[in-house]
Amino acid sequence: GQGCARCAPPLPERQRHGGGIMADGPIISIEHLEKRFSGKNADVFALRGIDLAIGRGDIFGIIGKSGAGKSTLVRCINMLERPTAGSVFFEGRDLCRLPEAALRKARRSMGMIFQQFNLLPKLTAQENVELPLIYQGMSAGKRHARSEEVLERVGLLDRMDHKPTELSGGQQQRVAIARALAGRPS
Repeated sequence: GQGCARCAPPLPERQRHGGGIMADGPIISIEHLEKRFSGKNADVFALRGIDLAIGRGDIFGIIGKSGAGKSTLVRCINMLERPTAGSVFFEGRDLCRLPEAALRKARRSMGMIFQQFNLLPKLTAQENVELPLIYQGMSAGKRHARSEEVLERVGLLDRMDHKPTELSGGQQQRVAIARALAGRPS
């Protein structure tokens, strides 16, 4: 699929974001987002009517009760899961309409941290941080320097040789944050 099922056509710029203006425009803009699952007796809406704008450089968290759709929203933002309606714009481009190769490239510009930190248990903190940099084709020397830089930034340089099981939950979360920052998201 090249696009979301029933993606809404883009609104004119003056109508987006409640008419408000963000400096340089939002980096992420969500319009009329919906994610519906077919249930046995009826459809179930995990998301309905979501409109959101996130500015460049903002750190944004999503909180809510269990089952409220937080993970579904994040997965729809990065198109790991396709919305059933609405649009997700990243850096002005509608991700719902991007071909798969362009979508993969856009995802590399995003820094996301999930509820489960998805750290590989056999890798050290530094190796976990370097993993996405390997996929980006970064040289070993640059990977090591970048991972040390972001691990220092989150206060874990002294724990870079430790595996996730040797770290507290908070430290594991900071490794995930460092990994998200390592690729220099937009």
